[in-house]
Formats: sequence, structure tokens, C-alpha cells
Amino acid sequence: MQLVVGRVGRAHGIRGDVTVEVRTDEPELRLGPGAVLATDPASAGPLTIESGRVHSGRLLLRFEGVRDRTGAETLRNVLLIAEVDPEELPEDPEEFYDHQLMDLDVVLADGTEIGRITEISHLPSQDLFIVERPDGSEVMIPFVEEIVTEIDLEEQRAVIDPPPGLIDDRAEVAGGQGESGADGESAGDEH
Repeated sequence: MQLVVGRVGRAHGIRGDVTVEVRTDEPELRLGPGAVLATDPASAGPLTIESGRVHSGRLLLRFEGVRDRTGAETLRNVLLIAEVDPEELPEDPEEFYDHQLMDLDVVLADGTEIGRITEISHLPSQDLFIVERPDGSEVMIPFVEEIVTEIDLEEQRAVIDPPPGLIDDRAEVAGGQGESGADGESAGDEH
């Protein structure tokens, strides 16, 4: 199975180093020297990591055969893909690979069906589940422990405790109706 483990950013310096946006919780395992990675687009790879280091909080990688800034710039925005055994699990039991979470049923604690995870979006601040509802609409649910209270892989479900307004069309506003006014602000909002 293939997993996206990073995205190449800008060239760094003149010797072929590139910054990498890490998309794995195990960069030392997936992005270490000697690792051979497939790429998207496929025409950019495969790439073999020659060396890596952290500089000013960013991961810098150098790939075999890329010796100058021009070569490094041609890799910008290329996705780095590692081949992973589908049975392999993260070391931390509270972590999950994307393929484990895809197609899980999303339910409330009382069993009310919300939908099915169709995509996982990795943002800098947090990950989001893109959930397709039974009516075909989509809702985004932050993958944080305050909202996603349980992942049960055996039952193939994610249990959520959403705050008011996350999955409803209207937020509950104390002392007001939650309907939006013509100016786009909720009735009952105070400034």
C-alpha cells in the first residue's frame, strides 16, 4: 500500500537540498537516508534519499542525483510516497494511518449515523475528516480528541462528540435563535 509521507517544498541553498512538508508521524522511518520513494507525478521519481537534516525547524532532504538548485526546483510540490505493508500499524496505539480511517462510519455516542469518512485532509494546525452524509452533502470534522472520542477499527466506526453547529446547519446561540441575519452575523452575537 502506498502512503503520502511528504511534499517537496522550495530548494534550499545551491547543492540540491529541498525543504519537505512532512506528512508522516514517523519521518525518521519513512524519510531516512537510503529510503526509496515513489512520487506523484510518477515522472519525477523514484527518488532515493541521500541525506537529511533539520534546519531552522524544517526538514531538508537531498536526493541522489540532484546536485544543484535547478534540479531541486524541478521537484517542487512533488508528493513523496512510501510503500507500506497494509498490516503495519503505527507504534503509538493512539495514531492511525489514513488507510485505516478511510470509509469508517462516523456516529454520535448514541449511535446516530452522521456519515462515512471519504477523505482525510492534513492541514498545518490539525487533520480533518471529510465525511459524506447520507444525503450526499459533506461535513468537515476536526480530528482532535475533544471531538473524535473513539476510533474503533474492529467495528469500523469513529465516535464523535461535536460542538453545537459543527454538523448542524445552525449553531445553538444562548438567548437567540442561531439564524443568520442579512449581514451574515448570527442573531444574538454581541460585539
